[in-house]
Amino acid sequence: MEFGVVELSRLQFAMTAMYHFLFVPLTLGLSILVAIMETVYVMTNRPIWRQMTKFWGTLFGINFVLGVATGITMEFQFGMNWSYYSHYVGDIFGAPLAIEGLMAFFLEATFVGLFFFGWERMSKVAHLVVAWLVAIGSNFSALWILIANGWMQHPVGAEFNPMTMRMEMTSFFEVLFNEVAQAKFVHTVSAGYVTASVFVLGVSAWYMLKGRHIELARRSITVAASFGLASALSVVVLGDESGYDTTLNQKMKLAAIEAMWETEPAPAPFTLFGLPDQEARETHYAIKIPWAMGLIGTRSLTKPIAGIDQLVASAEERIRSGIIAYDALVQIRELRENSSTELKDQFEAHSDDLGFAFLLKRYVDDPRQATEDQIMQAANDTVPTVWPIFWAFRFMVALGFGFIGTMTYFFFMASFKGMRFPRPALYLAVIMIPTPWIAAELGWFVAEFGRQPWTVDGVLPTALSVSSLGVTDLMLTLLGFVAFYTVLFIVEMGLMIKYIRKGPYMDVEETDNWTARHEHRLRTHDGNLPFSEAPAE
Repeated sequence: MEFGVVELSRLQFAMTAMYHFLFVPLTLGLSILVAIMETVYVMTNRPIWRQMTKFWGTLFGINFVLGVATGITMEFQFGMNWSYYSHYVGDIFGAPLAIEGLMAFFLEATFVGLFFFGWERMSKVAHLVVAWLVAIGSNFSALWILIANGWMQHPVGAEFNPMTMRMEMTSFFEVLFNEVAQAKFVHTVSAGYVTASVFVLGVSAWYMLKGRHIELARRSITVAASFGLASALSVVVLGDESGYDTTLNQKMKLAAIEAMWETEPAPAPFTLFGLPDQEARETHYAIKIPWAMGLIGTRSLTKPIAGIDQLVASAEERIRSGIIAYDALVQIRELRENSSTELKDQFEAHSDDLGFAFLLKRYVDDPRQATEDQIMQAANDTVPTVWPIFWAFRFMVALGFGFIGTMTYFFFMASFKGMRFPRPALYLAVIMIPTPWIAAELGWFVAEFGRQPWTVDGVLPTALSVSSLGVTDLMLTLLGFVAFYTVLFIVEMGLMIKYIRKGPYMDVEETDNWTARHEHRLRTHDGNLPFSEAPAE
């Protein structure tokens, strides 16, 4: 494949986004788990829970710093690599991005600092409030990013201004409460909770296999399994909501996920396995579950799900409508205040399809001069490459059900079997540590690759969104980013492994032994023991 400016810009942003998303899910989930552990500490006053809070909080801090560092680069890329996109939709996209920046770099960072440096300077309750504010701030930071991304998937609360040649916000309320953005937020955050739960479970299992920090590991497994089971179940439920929203707002993405070439009679089946063949427009060796896709995608037994071929035909109609809008737009800009009401009405009637006319810019400078073959080519361009989306979605779903099974098992063993975990199960937990990141990356791939050829669905094609850069410039910056992010990733892994191997600052067995040795004294004295005899907190 020959890489041009568009392909290299997409590759660069995909690389930085997927690197960044290695840190985000763990930050979201660990912030909540750490706050839960500190809540138990404040309620029970047991040193083991403070020890757990500090240990897992340290790993959260390492991950948080790397996440912020990689996120800054992404925001700069909008102006560097996607300048026309920033110009065209900046009025809408910029608002949630700015709010996220304020929350991440001011509010959230302030509370993170108080969390780490406030242990001896704040009361227990005040520090607990800070821990929950860190968790809430981290999750709300993700909310604003996903509102921005959700608008790209389903643009609402905005309209095109023919005088400025830009999209302008008409309702911040609609942007904020965009149904796609809200569904993406709860689904993504729940996936982060699963990621952190699997991470805590796996590290704790490793400690138990090594015979180290057993009490910390057991309690951590109990918290992680309970929280992880609830989160894994919610991911499935909320993923179903995302699928339903995709049926309503991104029909082509859903058809590509299913490799559904022809419109299926209602209720449509779910293709469990198959080999999509985009050239032949069929899926070989398909194994289907009757009715499943119809129930998931439409929540009914009577509504059909449109196939790819039908959606291509619809795109062709919208391209022709968009050409009429483009013609009216050119005339309005030439005449300006002398534009007739009839001309403006013509534009308004077809303005929703203007973005489809822009698809022709790949083949001809003036969409009005497009040939029939070029219109057909542009219509076919609305179909993303099917097979990677098809398989990425299925691997993601398979991993999701694997998390439910794993968390159910550990929750059962922790709750009803006295926390006696067989060694094979502990080994499985360790092996599973990377899998939630794989699932999260696959989910983002399906969401973003499935939206192509659009940067903003139905509004702005990706091919028109890039900056006027050269291939050499992009190659050099791409290599630079790869090198820089690889170094950051190695640093992250090195620090994480170092502190996991080091473990908490004091073995829990030492704390328990000290409690046993001084149990009588603790009952008969006021508890003001000499420093040398008291356990380190």
